[in-house]
Amino acid sequence: MPSIVIPDDFPIVMGSSQPYQRWIAQTPVTYYDSLPGSEDTLIERIRDAEVVINIRSSTRFTHRVFHQCPRLRLLSLWGTGTDNVDLEAATASGVTVTNTPAVSAISIAEHALMLMLACARRAVEVHNRTVAGEWPRGQSIELHGKTLGIIGLGVIGRRFASLGQGLGMRVIAWTMHPNPSLSFELVPLNELLDASDVVSLHLRLSDQTRGFLGREQFDRMKPTAILINTARGPILDEAALVEALTARRIAAAGLDVFEIEPLPPGHPLTRLSNVVLSPHCAGVTPEALQAGLALSIQNVSSFLEGRPANVVNAIKANGTEPRASASGHAPPNG
Repeated sequence: MPSIVIPDDFPIVMGSSQPYQRWIAQTPVTYYDSLPGSEDTLIERIRDAEVVINIRSSTRFTHRVFHQCPRLRLLSLWGTGTDNVDLEAATASGVTVTNTPAVSAISIAEHALMLMLACARRAVEVHNRTVAGEWPRGQSIELHGKTLGIIGLGVIGRRFASLGQGLGMRVIAWTMHPNPSLSFELVPLNELLDASDVVSLHLRLSDQTRGFLGREQFDRMKPTAILINTARGPILDEAALVEALTARRIAAAGLDVFEIEPLPPGHPLTRLSNVVLSPHCAGVTPEALQAGLALSIQNVSSFLEGRPANVVNAIKANGTEPRASASGHAPPNG
């Protein structure tokens, strides 16, 4: 068996999961239930590994990490995001990178729906005022007949669009990769921002999407508009968002992701009454956890059996030769 390492299971999700317990009954794994804390510690933990299963997006796989870990053949990511991995460096080093697409789509879309409804109904503010002995009235809006603008029509974006349609909302969308077979009305980005009562982000974080929405885009939105982000924090200019929310240039925001996570104590977003915040937990449900963790393990098995699945970097396509394994043989994706 190749050397397999899980370097960063904290808070523990993999270690307590049924798929992992079944797997380790027959597969030796070096397991750490703490975060590496530094690049040097990460390298120390995985230096001799041929396979790594990455749990936390805060663990970053840089060019130096790949260079210092010459035996590494497979990096199996739990989750869909790859922004913590230098994919170019991985490919150049012959390391296959896999992820677990779609397994959290239902949970994340439902969470986006919760954030949208909580903002529209001002649920947090109304709850706090009711608990305080007040009896607030007329604090909410109806979403039926309103326009939902979806930015990014991946699996999650499409799922959330369908939920919006189920509420009787008109759904319009903008996506980087238009697909004529999709039934949603596609419009230019500025038209979406101008027309939408709710704008929901469903893009991957990349050099193209970092700071994708900022002051200029917020200024285009309706003063009654709600912004939802369950994708990645840096896709928004957070300072510009705080400014827009404080000045009520947009009505509210429901946010599950932030530029810095965990959200620092006293952060300006925590002092606003027109936000609903959650701790990057949209995809953290028992159903999504079990499915995603099981798929990250299955991706390892598929790779070792010579049929890699859910690969996110094109090792073969760019002609890069995969590294040899410790035994001197080319890995299964060679």
